[in-house]
Amino acid sequence: MSKLLIVGTVAFDAIETPFGKTDKILGGAATYIGLSASNFNIPSAIVSVVGEDFPKKHITMLQERNIDTSAIEVVPGGKTFFWSGRYHNDLNSRDTLDTQLNVLADFNPVVPEDYKDAEIVMLGNLHPLVQLSVLEQMTTPPKLAILDTMNFWMEDAFIEDLKKVIAKVDVITINDEEARQLSGEYSLVKAARVIEDMGPKYVVIKKGEHGALLFHKDQVFFAPALPLEEVFDPTGAGDTFAGGFSGFLTKTENISFENMKAAIIHGSNLASFCVEKFGTERMESLNEEELQKRLQEFKELTQFDIKLA
Repeated sequence: MSKLLIVGTVAFDAIETPFGKTDKILGGAATYIGLSASNFNIPSAIVSVVGEDFPKKHITMLQERNIDTSAIEVVPGGKTFFWSGRYHNDLNSRDTLDTQLNVLADFNPVVPEDYKDAEIVMLGNLHPLVQLSVLEQMTTPPKLAILDTMNFWMEDAFIEDLKKVIAKVDVITINDEEARQLSGEYSLVKAARVIEDMGPKYVVIKKGEHGALLFHKDQVFFAPALPLEEVFDPTGAGDTFAGGFSGFLTKTENISFENMKAAIIHGSNLASFCVEKFGTERMESLNEEELQKRLQEFKELTQFDIKLA
């Protein structure tokens, strides 16, 4: 069976939305990616760093989901990365209230020996040079390297580093605003072409509640987001999407464009659960029956018969 290597933050978040607020809770890109991918019952490992203040119960929870946590470094006396944010009423925009890098400031990832030949590598949002160092540790080039990044790394101070890692990956996943910033193009079709020219064969552009687009050469696929009655917290939805996308591709061992279409749907399906409660709470309680039922809803939402002339 193929293996999935996940790199990213394991962190604390404090979140405020129009529906309530939390104190310090479990968060981080790698956490959401790992929890999401674990629904496909695949071997996976997280490469990350936490402080001595990080509760062991969270590590145990990840291990119970068949996630190898041996490469989550615990820094003695260190403090875990912390982010605090407040979402606006539309939940599509947010303000960062506090960011504390703590142990993440000096993070040097070490890929576990058993995962240096992982078929799929999911690079969660981190400094581009940290992401690049992970790829350089692989003894066997992965069949698929997937990169998630954000607008912060597209600023002048980091853009050249970001371009270096973009040139080394097969898939990049970013939101529509970031795609426009990275490419300098407003049209998402043109933006995808510009980004493909930077190196990736596939470009996934996430549009939040409006779904996701997959681009590959002249091929385009669009997957809608499932309309939900209630959205409590969008934190981690993009990472959950990435976990579903990479987890499904790892499980099926098929990286064709056609199979990536299905991976987009599975990623969207999992992300639709993530937003229903604060933090990782919903992802921790999710079961297979709920997943399959909502997957059927996605199928009914997107399939139709039409008579062509």
